[in-house]
Amino acid sequence: MFTFLFCVCLITASAHVANADPERRWVSQHNKKLAKGILKSKHTTAGAGGLCDSTTEQKSGYFGVNTEGAHDANYFFWQFDSRSNPTTDPFIIWMTGGPGCSSQLALLTENGPCTVSEDGKTTINNQYSWTTNANVLWIDQPADVGYSYGNGPIDLINNEDEVADHMYNFIQAFMNEYPQYQKNDFFIFGESYGGHFVPAVSNEIYTRNKDLAQGDVHVNLKGIGIGNGLTDPVIQYQYYAQMANHNTYDIQCVDDSTYQSMVDAIPRCTKLGEACQLDSEACVPADDYCNLKETNPFYKTGLNPYDIRKECGDNPLCYDFDNVELFLNLNSTRQALGVSDKVEAWKTCNNAVNAMFASDWMHNFHKKLIPMLEDGIHALIYAGDCDFICNWMGNKAWTLALDWNGKDAFNNAEDTDWKLSDGTAAGKVREANGLTFLQVYGGGHMVPMDVPVAALQMLQTYIGGQQFV
Repeated sequence: MFTFLFCVCLITASAHVANADPERRWVSQHNKKLAKGILKSKHTTAGAGGLCDSTTEQKSGYFGVNTEGAHDANYFFWQFDSRSNPTTDPFIIWMTGGPGCSSQLALLTENGPCTVSEDGKTTINNQYSWTTNANVLWIDQPADVGYSYGNGPIDLINNEDEVADHMYNFIQAFMNEYPQYQKNDFFIFGESYGGHFVPAVSNEIYTRNKDLAQGDVHVNLKGIGIGNGLTDPVIQYQYYAQMANHNTYDIQCVDDSTYQSMVDAIPRCTKLGEACQLDSEACVPADDYCNLKETNPFYKTGLNPYDIRKECGDNPLCYDFDNVELFLNLNSTRQALGVSDKVEAWKTCNNAVNAMFASDWMHNFHKKLIPMLEDGIHALIYAGDCDFICNWMGNKAWTLALDWNGKDAFNNAEDTDWKLSDGTAAGKVREANGLTFLQVYGGGHMVPMDVPVAALQMLQTYIGGQQFV
């Protein structure tokens, strides 16, 4: 079976699709080179009538990017300005995981300006949108994910080097086209397989900023955020058994003999995962064995791997996103967003793209964060504590094991109660020297969907440069 580590974003904003067209300006430009990206098309809506949120300016469209001409990709984006002060508020790029799942799913189910009505025809305002105090862009990547497209199977990429290069080129093209954001603090957030994507892309930006190519824009990178991510599989796979039967919710997900089998398989899984870090040919065997022994036993229970408190049900991702799929495939939605005719239909996730990353799955990406942390760029690692597949125990473990110059201070820091502004207990937090780990109470794999109030306060605290306690 395909394993999807998918992420989502916050939701908000009302406005009917039918009202989106009158004030939308259509601009199509071809062969306009912007850094290493080509602007293919864009839509800009200002003021009333905007799809999803009629209160702010929004943009959508495509930038064409490539990797030294080897793989062409046309990346779709949907971006909303901050509801507060877009001129000075931070700029965030959100990357959904999978690999192969669309960030527009996150926009419409987690932390974007709107959610979709049950019948899939209209949208509903999200008062907890991450655009409350930030300019946020949701991108579909790599090629053939969501509304994005390439030129056939040859353009399916399968590693983080190309993901990072494509995303750097996209960001350069976007910032050249919209220079008003160049001075804003810049953050990259991702969820789930975003634990691979975010370190790779942010490190690419950080590295190229040090020796900026002629014509490139300095990206004002201030920090990264990873929610329920897969970042250090070698460590994280050691915590599936514990999360299954010794979680903070006292839920026994598997029987005792299955639990013991999971425990017994940890040493071999760890050894195979370590071999993957040295030899890429060892990565698929590590992926096969570790998932067979550590995650498949949970899937067989019928419980939701994204929230152990729930049954999975009959839907492929354990949630019913039919209304989102219906909305994003409406002709009115596609026209309003400027979706290419080359995209036959929007789907939550693409199995073909997912399969291409089989040899990438077990690679560790935590080391990409070390030079950035040691140079003052902050990192927020957060995890809803009801999630199994990228659970908080494994995420906390790798942050404690991270070998950087702030390790002693971080490891000696206390886990402190994190409370919302109204005094509600919302989690446990540990922070030192720019690294923050946050266990979020009551959140599953998609924290902004499950606990939107806590997710928004978390974001505001972090991008505002404040301490959590």
